[in-house]
Amino acid sequence: MPEKFVLAYSGGLDTSIIIPWLKENYGCEVIAMVGDVGQADDLEGVAAKAYATGASKVVVEDLREEFLVGYVFPALQAGAVYEHKYLLGTSLARPVLAKHQVGLALEEGATALVHGCTGKGNDQVRFELAYQTLAPELKIIAPWREWRLKSREDCLEYAEQHGVAVAASREKIHSRDRNLWHVSHEGGELENTANAPLDSTWQMTKSPQQAPDQAETVAIGFEHGQPTCVNGVPMDAVSLVELLNEVGGRNAIGRIDLVENRFVGIKSRGCYETPGGTLLLTAHRELEALCLDRDLMHFKQHVALKYAELVYFGLWFTPLRECLDAFVRSTQKNVAGSVTLSLYKGNISILSRRSEYSEYRTDLAAFTMGDNYDQKDAAGFIRILGLPARSRAQARLEVAK
Repeated sequence: MPEKFVLAYSGGLDTSIIIPWLKENYGCEVIAMVGDVGQADDLEGVAAKAYATGASKVVVEDLREEFLVGYVFPALQAGAVYEHKYLLGTSLARPVLAKHQVGLALEEGATALVHGCTGKGNDQVRFELAYQTLAPELKIIAPWREWRLKSREDCLEYAEQHGVAVAASREKIHSRDRNLWHVSHEGGELENTANAPLDSTWQMTKSPQQAPDQAETVAIGFEHGQPTCVNGVPMDAVSLVELLNEVGGRNAIGRIDLVENRFVGIKSRGCYETPGGTLLLTAHRELEALCLDRDLMHFKQHVALKYAELVYFGLWFTPLRECLDAFVRSTQKNVAGSVTLSLYKGNISILSRRSEYSEYRTDLAAFTMGDNYDQKDAAGFIRILGLPARSRAQARLEVAK
């Protein structure tokens, strides 16, 4: 009997030609695993294409809720942003896809896991580190590191020779990855960093020029640092993010253009749209400003940087990420309340912050002097803080003599 290989399948050009290539070069049975993380594809059509190109079985799994609650929201709570801009949309989807691909492989008695990532990118690392952690006994097949195809044109030619439909692929000039959290764009005009993105590059968001001429207000409610409602209406994770994507998208929120440092050492340029995520990150930060004390907030900023790096580098299934999650969860116990945002042509203004756990005290912050703060205490406080500086200055004077 032929071996069974489980392929992470998207229905794009690369994974579509991988099915006939695997059968041709390995003589194996190919099972296609399609994970629905909100990519807005016709998944019935994707499954039909997999069968048409030679898959013996196609499994479609709805991973949207798990993706958001188990991966995206922990990163949101951590405040994880890579290189100042990137909200990690693709990076966060890979571990949940890999996890379910491994689960299917073990269930089916497969001997190998296959992905369609190139040898230049980050995704090969993300998938394969997950594979090695979750099922080290399984072989890993990465066709892009084996076959002689070097370009998109080579892939298109191979597809046509093997009866794989490529009409849509020929029309695409960008490589895109979409899920509930974002859509990314690479290739085409973006390969030259001197070029601005084309208007047609953007998919989820309107331009500021096309956005409404009146501001839109949106209130986001949180419990334990997780978003739970919009404008006072409780919502499940998927519905909440879908709604905020619509709200942010029509108001030109969430576009970034980034030259980033890939894990493999290459600089790449991409454009990302994360409309709902940008609203959630902004609101969450404002709520933390109310509810967390100074030292905890400042230390958590260091954790956020490391968390983002771990996610971007594909190190989700590691003890360090799990321990950072435990720390972050403990910081979120009192991050509850509501933040109201005003959206206008790509800009976000804060209208209101409310929390019963707020550590902000009007009697202390107001300019009106009250009984709860004795200003005379500041003199001794400042002199103690200044003691090292005075000591250094006195030593310099004595040396100068």
